[in-house]
Amino acid sequence: MNRSGVPEPHIEYAPKAYICKRAAEPLLLDGRLDKPFWQAADWTEDFVDIEGDLRPRPAKRTRVKMMWDDEYFYFGAELMEDQIWATLTERDSVIFYDNDFEIFIDPDGDTHQYYEFEINALNTVWDLLLVKPYRDGGPPVNGWDISGLKTAVHIDGELNRPEAPNRMWSVEVAMPWKSLRECAAESRPPVEGEFWRVNFSRVEWRTEVQDGQYRKVVNPDTGKPYPEDNWVWSPMGIINMHYPELWGYVVFADREGPDEFELPQDERIKWELRKLYYRQRNHFEVEGTFAKDAELLMGTDSWSIEPVIETTRSMFQITAPSSDGAAVYCIREDGKLWKE
Repeated sequence: MNRSGVPEPHIEYAPKAYICKRAAEPLLLDGRLDKPFWQAADWTEDFVDIEGDLRPRPAKRTRVKMMWDDEYFYFGAELMEDQIWATLTERDSVIFYDNDFEIFIDPDGDTHQYYEFEINALNTVWDLLLVKPYRDGGPPVNGWDISGLKTAVHIDGELNRPEAPNRMWSVEVAMPWKSLRECAAESRPPVEGEFWRVNFSRVEWRTEVQDGQYRKVVNPDTGKPYPEDNWVWSPMGIINMHYPELWGYVVFADREGPDEFELPQDERIKWELRKLYYRQRNHFEVEGTFAKDAELLMGTDSWSIEPVIETTRSMFQITAPSSDGAAVYCIREDGKLWKE
């Protein structure tokens, strides 16, 4: 069991939300987002740095649209870019070694059994399943594939041509529910009114042109490329995408859809339990034991819950009632959160 510390994100709990409307027709993928299929879908907010307001806003705009129907979850991403390049051509390569676009999906919101998808401008993809976040011991299942996946890339400019008048590249992705339902509640697709936890990331490397080709800029002090930028839809407050509890809320709606999403009180309760999980893990790393008294973890923060902690030498469980008192939420030492 992984009982190392877990960094607590430096962010207020305010994940982004998106109303995902039903598509009126199937999507014919060509990578372009200027066709009738996408007209009814709203854009997300422009992406921000993964650390949120702790860092400057990205210099290049990224935004996404989403739709759904009985067969697929659809994504369309627009990435403004004057340097369009990619090198990796083999599926399940480590795509973020190139500039890329990434999708993360946790269907049931328990932070376990979730999906990661990456794509570059060559339309090369990497899809994998995470049994648990890396902080909780992982592991990633690289052999898992999204059966029936459809993808396309459109380039407004020229790939790997620095002298070209490059403007942007865009991506379309269709993920079948028959694959995504594997980790969903009751092993089924969503229904209208439900939400899944989703986030997106854009990896952007600092590049320069050498001998007519793009090259990553090397830091002379280390001899290695400068670290990549990570731009996301819903900020994480930490340089780590594998905190599914901070991903956005995607609400599945009909073609009209509600105008907005109001965060349920139970989601606040789950977040407060999550903060106690961070602190309990960090307490163990320092003290070698789990705290039995919640007040040792709660500090001077404001809380809406009155948690109960149960511990053994190697395990803990923290519980709190749901907002209506009809159920109890539980979180344990490996980060799994569930309702009883």
